[in-house]
Amino acid sequence: MTRPVSRRALLGMGALSLTLAGCAGTGGSTSGGGSDDNTLQFWSNHPGTSKALEQELIAGFEKQSDGVKVQLIDGGKDYEEVAQKFNAALSGGQLPDIVVVSDTTWFNFALNGQLTPLEDLYQKAGVNADDYVKPLYADYDYNGKHYALPYSRSTPLFYYNKDLWQKAGLPDRGPESWEEMREWAGVLKSKAGVNLGVVTANGANYLDWIFQGVVWSFGGAMSKGFTPTFNDPKTLHAAEFLQEFKKSGLFDVTNDPGPVFAAGQAAATAQSTGSLKGLLEATNGKFELGTAFMPGPKGESCPAGGAGLAIPAGISEERKIKALKAIEFLTNTESTSTFARGTGYMPVRTSALESESIKQYLTEVPQAQTALEQLPFTKPQDAARVFVAGGGKQIGGALDKIVQGQSATEVFGQLQTWMEPKLAVLEKKAK
Repeated sequence: MTRPVSRRALLGMGALSLTLAGCAGTGGSTSGGGSDDNTLQFWSNHPGTSKALEQELIAGFEKQSDGVKVQLIDGGKDYEEVAQKFNAALSGGQLPDIVVVSDTTWFNFALNGQLTPLEDLYQKAGVNADDYVKPLYADYDYNGKHYALPYSRSTPLFYYNKDLWQKAGLPDRGPESWEEMREWAGVLKSKAGVNLGVVTANGANYLDWIFQGVVWSFGGAMSKGFTPTFNDPKTLHAAEFLQEFKKSGLFDVTNDPGPVFAAGQAAATAQSTGSLKGLLEATNGKFELGTAFMPGPKGESCPAGGAGLAIPAGISEERKIKALKAIEFLTNTESTSTFARGTGYMPVRTSALESESIKQYLTEVPQAQTALEQLPFTKPQDAARVFVAGGGKQIGGALDKIVQGQSATEVFGQLQTWMEPKLAVLEKKAK
C-alpha cells in the first residue's frame, strides 16, 4: 500500500500558501472579543463535555496571570460550529483571542493567513514548545511554523462490553480486523443475545473519521498524495463491507452511539478517546468496559484527531502574547493531566505522561492506557479529509448513503468527481 502524503510533507511546500481560499474574510476585526485589554475571549465547544473543567483551568490561570482574565464562550456544539462562528467573525465581527481548531478546520484558516504563527510569539510570551508530544505538535506544522498547540487530542478507540464478550466465549481482546469483528458479531448475537455487534456515529458525527482507519485497514485510502482514491477497489471494498455489515443487522450508525452501547444494546462501539469518561460513567455498574486498539494492522488502522488551541491573526500583538500565555497554562503539565483525567483525551505534554498524576490515573482507569499505547501507531490522515475545505462533511454524507444501501460505486464516484478539482488545486500550487 502506498502511504498517504504526510502532513509534514504536504505542508512543507511553500507554494501552498496562496491556495484554497476556503474561508471567508482575511482578517476581520483587529481587536479581540474581550470587554477590555485584560479580558481574553476563549471560544470552545467544550470537547468531551469539558466546560466545567475548562472553567477550572481558567480559574487557575487567572490566579497567576497578573490581572489577565479569560471569558469562556460557547462556540458551538462541535468543532465545525466553532469554525463556522470563527469564519463569520473573520468577515467583520469581533474575533476571539483563543479559538478551538480541529484536525479538519485549522489548515484552511492557517493557509489563508487567519491564524498567528506561534513561533512569532514564543520568545515574547516566554513559551517553550519543546515539551509537547511531538506527533501531536507536528500536526499543526505549516511551512515550518505551528498554528496551534495541542489541546483535546484523541484517536478513535475500540470500546467493548467485557461481560457480553465473556458470555459469548470470545477472547478478552479487541478484534484483530474488521472481518473478525463481523464474525464475532454473529457469535455475540447467537450466544450472548445482543443484536448489534457494533454501533458507531453516523456521517453527521464523524463516521468519516472512524472510516479513515477502516479504509486503511482494508488497504485503501481516501486519497494518495493529491489524488482522491474513492474509486479504488480496496476503498470501495471497505465501504461495501460497512454496507453489508449494516444490512446484516449486526452493525448500525446513529447520531449518538454512546447511550446505545451503555444500555447494552450493542456489544462494542468505536468512538474517540475523549468519550472514555462519559462511557465509564454511563456503564458504571452495568458491565465492565474494555478498550482496545482499532481493528486492523498496527500503524495502518488508526488516525489521530481532536483539536488544538489557536490565536487569530487579526488581533493586536499585545493580545496575542497574552493569549499564548493563557494557552500555555491551559495545556501545561498539570492542566493537561487534569484535562485527561476528566475527559479521557490524551495528555499533550511529554512531562505529563511521566507525572504522578497520570500514573495514578492509569492505575485507577486502566482503560486509558490503551490510547497512549496506540498513539505511536497512528498516522496522518488523508488529504481528502483534512485539507479540503468541507471534505470530511462530504465524506460523511457519502458514507451515510452507502450504509443505508445506495451503490458505493455510484456514491463514491460522485465524491471522486467532487474531490478531484479541489485536490488538483493543491497539487498545482505545490509544483
